[in-house]
Amino acid sequence: MQRLLEVKDLRTSFFTYAGEVKAVDGVSFHIDQGEAIGIVGESGCGKSVTVQTVMRLIPTPPGKIVGGSINFLGRDIVNISEKEMQSIRGKEMGMIFQDPMTSLNPVLTVGLQLTEVLKQHEGLSGQAANKRAIELLNLVGISNPESRLKQYPHQFSGGMRQRVMIAMALTCSPKLLIADEPTTALDVTIQAQILDLLRNLKEKINTSVILITHDLGIVADLCSRVIVMYGGKIVESGSIDDIYYHPQHPYTWGLLKSIPRLDATKKGRLVPIPGTPPDLLNPPNGCRFAPRCEHCMQVCTDQMPEYSPINDGHQVACWLQHPQAPKVAFEGRG
Repeated sequence: MQRLLEVKDLRTSFFTYAGEVKAVDGVSFHIDQGEAIGIVGESGCGKSVTVQTVMRLIPTPPGKIVGGSINFLGRDIVNISEKEMQSIRGKEMGMIFQDPMTSLNPVLTVGLQLTEVLKQHEGLSGQAANKRAIELLNLVGISNPESRLKQYPHQFSGGMRQRVMIAMALTCSPKLLIADEPTTALDVTIQAQILDLLRNLKEKINTSVILITHDLGIVADLCSRVIVMYGGKIVESGSIDDIYYHPQHPYTWGLLKSIPRLDATKKGRLVPIPGTPPDLLNPPNGCRFAPRCEHCMQVCTDQMPEYSPINDGHQVACWLQHPQAPKVAFEGRG
């Protein structure tokens, strides 16, 4: 498959009165044409900042890309001008934001907001733009699209607003669609519908999808690979089978143990991960998960682990992979 996006050693910081916040610190990953990958982790681990950096949406100041490259369709877009980026953003890359109610303009009709993108990037206007907007609303499963174009965001339910956001992201049939927690605050039925919609769109128009979430449970049905982030770094990455059935990092173990399971033989409460995420103003010298890890060794607090390949495509940054480390295996909830 064609390599669509390749991010290498990406570093994004926010320079505040208190100091430099290293929100993304040495992140590398790729996505191929027509592929779907998931980026998972707790709130504050750097997921959203990573993809916003890819879209060049980090406000400057206080944010700044301090290192690395973002190669999109064979071109490094880190240092291109904002005008050049505007020709890519929306046309070649689309993004679905977390909260559609705050992302949509409350004083403009849905039709105006959809056709604005078509006018900007496709040169469509009038009836042609309206016709395309109706097609997009049909594509995302909104009934009576002709009348819906004249309505305002507050006249839509939460799930329908999210569908409008997806339609806006798809106006120019982008090659890459980034979905930043698209199911947040939606009930489980609507969550399933949104994920089904993303899967169908990926299959119909061959769009690559990056799904951002804190919930490992919702990525298995859509994504082929998973990236686990913690403290601004990638701690483990691999295929769905690698992450779900052969996880190697204690943080991944913690995320998996916190997922409710209908087939669990052991009854009781979910197992939380103790402690809190690291302070990215002053991150630890060693593994950033060390203060919360029950298998922490002295070397974990002293030195950052290198990535260890487990198999083709599966790698983990953990000192437990060292030959002299104690042998520890993942024990699920049962």
